[in-house]
Amino acid sequence: MSDTTTLDPRANGIPKDGAAFIKEIETLADTLTTVRSGVGKIIFGQQEVVDQTLVTVLAGGHALLIGVPGLAKTRLVETLGIVLGLDDKRIQCTPDLMPSDILGSEILDEDAEGRRSFRFVEGPVFAQLLMADEINRASPRTQSALLQAMQEHSISVAGHTHALPSPFHVLATQNPLEQEGTYPLPEAQLDRFLLQVSVGYPDMDAERAMLLATTGSDEAKPKQVLSAADLLFAQKLLRYLPVGESLVEAILGIVRSGRPDSSEIEAVRRHVSWGPGPRASQALMLAIRARAVLDGRLAPSIDDVLELAYPVLRHRMALNFAARAEGVSLDSVIDSLCAPYR
Repeated sequence: MSDTTTLDPRANGIPKDGAAFIKEIETLADTLTTVRSGVGKIIFGQQEVVDQTLVTVLAGGHALLIGVPGLAKTRLVETLGIVLGLDDKRIQCTPDLMPSDILGSEILDEDAEGRRSFRFVEGPVFAQLLMADEINRASPRTQSALLQAMQEHSISVAGHTHALPSPFHVLATQNPLEQEGTYPLPEAQLDRFLLQVSVGYPDMDAERAMLLATTGSDEAKPKQVLSAADLLFAQKLLRYLPVGESLVEAILGIVRSGRPDSSEIEAVRRHVSWGPGPRASQALMLAIRARAVLDGRLAPSIDDVLELAYPVLRHRMALNFAARAEGVSLDSVIDSLCAPYR
């Protein structure tokens, strides 16, 4: 019997045998179908939001959910925490929230013999799935502390570095309507989010199903499907999924054509003040792999690139004053970036 047939991927890494690798991908796809079904029993009418959030987590990133209150964003995070087997916590961001409120702090302890020493008390950031509700209501100092943790996967308090749990994902929310008393995230910090997910209203049928399911005596409860170890293995496995050269060229073409100083697209040169950096290409490459497996496919397609270009680029580009004066939307600019590949 060959070594590849007895390889335990979780103990020894990704199988090098092609058939074994395909079997692992197919098994993961079947499991993710169960995950989507489990989440769908709790979250109604938000399939695209659920899928994009799952893509973010599978790709190992963080998501920024934009939507008005009452659209089940908090419920989505709680449900994902249970279904994916992750330790989840929630932070309600307010202007008086301090970095120590989310990171943790050192306190002075005294033992039975009177000896004193400092002890670090972990904050809510020490979770595998963290919801930062209304992140733009936190002060810039607190935003920076959280976003640094997102990038470094560790924090520093009183000169000591503390590693965050693995996996570590942040799902932050923003209300697009009420802007009084908020601190908009700087562009460099927005870039830390893999996707910006737009959360809209459910359709009539979904809202009817939600109404009946959530106001009766027997409300559905989510069940665990994965574990943290399973998710870490899935994130590693996805990076080995093949991506065709034509898709690589499409990703580079879309991202690079969004930069006004070098783009050949008139709409970009006229209406975009700054465009996406290389991190956008990396995010799109990871996201299309995750979307392919989520749909049960062994390789991503150009449709994945075109579908995910919008949540990848929306927060990595900015319109200038002329565009806003003319009523040009960012999605229409992204349409022009994707047009050559449709």
